[in-house]
Amino acid sequence: MFPAALDADARAAVMAFSSAVADARWTPLGNAGGFSGSRVWHGLAAGSVAFCLKAFPPRRPVAWLLERIIHPWMRAAIEAGLAFVPAIESTRTGRTVAEVGGRVWEVTAWMPGRADFHANPTSAKLAAAVTAVAGIHEAWARIRGRAMDHAVGPCPAIGRRWRAIADWEHLTGRKGWRPQFADPHDPVRPHAEAAWGLLPVAIRRARDDLSPWLGRTVNAHPCLCDVWHDHILYDGDRVTGVIDFGAAKVDHPAVDLARLLGSLIPDDAIRMSEALDVYRTIRPLPEPELVPLLDRTGVVVAVTNWLRWLYEARREYADRAAIAERMAGLVRRLAATTSYEPRGL
Repeated sequence: MFPAALDADARAAVMAFSSAVADARWTPLGNAGGFSGSRVWHGLAAGSVAFCLKAFPPRRPVAWLLERIIHPWMRAAIEAGLAFVPAIESTRTGRTVAEVGGRVWEVTAWMPGRADFHANPTSAKLAAAVTAVAGIHEAWARIRGRAMDHAVGPCPAIGRRWRAIADWEHLTGRKGWRPQFADPHDPVRPHAEAAWGLLPVAIRRARDDLSPWLGRTVNAHPCLCDVWHDHILYDGDRVTGVIDFGAAKVDHPAVDLARLLGSLIPDDAIRMSEALDVYRTIRPLPEPELVPLLDRTGVVVAVTNWLRWLYEARREYADRAAIAERMAGLVRRLAATTSYEPRGL
């Protein structure tokens, strides 16, 4: 008999997997602190085997991407000996996802540890995180196949940022859109208003930073593309889990280092340099200047995304205080972005 923790769709999803998954005791974790619209459950099976059930957002057509590209990449990392990468469970029919209720569902091993770098930001923990990412990059750089057809060319992360800025300028310039900060009691409002005031200078500087890279050719390979503080789990100073591979795609390795270091040690140039030195002891890092560039321009794009989600698309989020905290951090970093001294590339 299923516990009440599983709704009808979740029950149907776990039934598609092995009996160990189907019979596990499941605890709902909501969005597990994220904002993507995913839902997560923790499952405990016989023998204290733990699973993670994840329902991806209904707006994302991820089944083919997970089964044909991302899950094979994850298995390649596991085969390379990276025990901190979650093992993927297969369904009774041999697939690695279930499709139920308009969502795509996956089951992976539940990784032990805590995302506690900010609580105890030691140099050893920073080095361990960078080493873990370098290990994944090293395993993935050997992958060949259709997904790698465009591995040499303009940096994908540069292109994504450039397009996001162009979309923002079209929305706010040509279309004249402005966010309406109507609710005086909304905890997000002061941070959103501050972000709106900082964006004109930040956008201009981001365009200046990105433009020299638009036609520049780089080498790319599979990257995580969303590896940040909450996705790195520790036991003491040791990384025990790197979680959430759903955004993985072919890109320049600097995109992962920018995302990771920007979340762990924001605006700390000295520690960023030390972290890149750790990475280079494991594998080469071409175009290292891309790391701080992608970090600061990523902050700009993140702010435009949040303003659009909140005030144009009017997405609803249950925990408005958590959104306010996220926006406050981005605004602090945006202020630093608008005051940095640009360096020649």
